[in-house]
Amino acid sequence: MRLRSALAAVAAATAILAGPAPAQAAPPATLAATTLASTITLSNCSASLVRYPTSVSTDRAMMLTNGHCYEGGLIPAGTVLQNRSSSRSGTLLNSSGSALGTVRADRILYATMTGTDVTLYRLTTTYATLSSRYGATPLTIAASRPAAGLSIAIPSSYWKRIWNCRIDSFVSTLREDEWTWRDSIRYNPDCDTIHGTSGSPIVSASTGQVVGINNTGNDDGEMCTLNNPCEVDANGTTHAYQGQSYGEQTYWFTTCLTSSRTIDLTKSGCLLTKP
Repeated sequence: MRLRSALAAVAAATAILAGPAPAQAAPPATLAATTLASTITLSNCSASLVRYPTSVSTDRAMMLTNGHCYEGGLIPAGTVLQNRSSSRSGTLLNSSGSALGTVRADRILYATMTGTDVTLYRLTTTYATLSSRYGATPLTIAASRPAAGLSIAIPSSYWKRIWNCRIDSFVSTLREDEWTWRDSIRYNPDCDTIHGTSGSPIVSASTGQVVGINNTGNDDGEMCTLNNPCEVDANGTTHAYQGQSYGEQTYWFTTCLTSSRTIDLTKSGCLLTKP
């Protein structure tokens, strides 16, 4: 996971160098693939301001990051957190990476490190408020699975840097320490995301929508250990590729939404991990 040595990496880098009007749909982002707009810096990870395809401007805004970035620490395998109070805060950035202001969560809508690696927070402010206050436009979580070969950008608020990559393929089973992820996104080998990029959105270069979330990479070539994920093939054989980086699916959220845009894990076709 691209989290644990983030603070150490910083040290090393330093050493070497609205009203009653009807609700309107919140517009999708168009510059996400090339800027840091709508990203949010956390104390230990990257994050982003996101919306569902069906979100409206009067909805509470949402913040997306990894499950392993959860303020309570690494979430045990098999555990799902839902509708828990939170006071997590972060710094919302503009397109150039400058701070716009602080955003704060009041609830964890969903978090897990099983199947996928995500934490989705509800913020205390609406999309309309963030738009009027900062001119901020949320990134839209795509409603469909991305395709291999897709050109992507991975904007990291933590580093204020953007990785331009592509989706190489998908891994049916990816394992790291006690956690197992399904249908993981495998980047092209030169996509060298680093610690601190955990929680960065994976943004389609063509649509500007979020098609996944960056979460891990194999640091040392070890097999299935912490910070060294391994791919598990159909026969159960494990394979480790030093330097290979990965992300996880986010369209699963859209398969679990009710008409009022709440997450219902019992909904038919819901792909999110259940408790």
